[in-house]
Amino acid sequence: MKKRYWLGGLSALVGAFVAAKLWLRPRDVEWETNRDIVFNADYSRFAVVDGVQVHYQEAGELSAPPLLLIHGFASSNLVWSKVLLPLGAAGFRVIAPDLLGYGYSGKPREQDYTIASQARMVMGLLRQLNIARVCLVGSSYGGAVAATIALDRPELVEKLVLVGAVTNNKPTRYLLMRLFGSPIIGDILSPLVVGSRRLLRLRMKRVYDRHAWPLDERRVQARHLPLATRGTHRAIIRTVRSWDAERISRDAHLLREPTLILWGDRDREVPLADGQHLQQEIPHSRLFVFRECGHLPHEEYPAKFTELVSEFCQQDDSAAD
Repeated sequence: MKKRYWLGGLSALVGAFVAAKLWLRPRDVEWETNRDIVFNADYSRFAVVDGVQVHYQEAGELSAPPLLLIHGFASSNLVWSKVLLPLGAAGFRVIAPDLLGYGYSGKPREQDYTIASQARMVMGLLRQLNIARVCLVGSSYGGAVAATIALDRPELVEKLVLVGAVTNNKPTRYLLMRLFGSPIIGDILSPLVVGSRRLLRLRMKRVYDRHAWPLDERRVQARHLPLATRGTHRAIIRTVRSWDAERISRDAHLLREPTLILWGDRDREVPLADGQHLQQEIPHSRLFVFRECGHLPHEEYPAKFTELVSEFCQQDDSAAD
């Protein structure tokens, strides 16, 4: 009987702890409060796209060729912080938005957070900035967003760069992703997992392969702050539950833009085989593999990444057409 009371009491304490954690979550991150922790904060801008505030960073001359960087799932434009200014210095007008639900962009309740809706937001931002044609760079889930734009609105895309790009639904089979997608359980436990700074650090180590240097505390803190909010938790859960990236693999052969595919040979999130498949399917494409590199080569090898993207996007392909 005592054992039953002990178990009942322990369950009640755990339930109270979980309820308190969920209740005390901030609704969103505040830009002014956190400005000092944001990387490249002086380059941050805000625009309203279809009634929703979008945070983006911009570097380089306004008259330079535009280059737009799209981050991946449960991330933000922080992942471009090491290449934003170098790409601007290389002669581009570089634009790196936070996707809806992430970073310092809006996190509307009614949003479905699909690949297609994120693509519409990016196209809306291009309209707001009066950009008619752009070199598009997408990393991971952002690669699926970039490819969707290239498939649906090819006239907008000058060139395409896919970095460890998501092209199918295999990532939803991972344990954490199954947890996020699980009804009720996912709603309760996912925020605790996503909001854990300790688990975030472990996750970052996995993504960055063996390179420990990106894990300075400021970088961890800057990544963690938006992930601790209700709005981002809602976006993550809905993204997983509406995940449908199979079109990218299925329709890759329809991409006509010159395409550069960049991958880490030790990418444990999206296997190199997916990148090799893309290279075989996309007519005007080439593949570069970073050695001893994980999922985010722009974080692990920013100088080489900047060099490759700059050379590719500045190359005149008209003679080959």
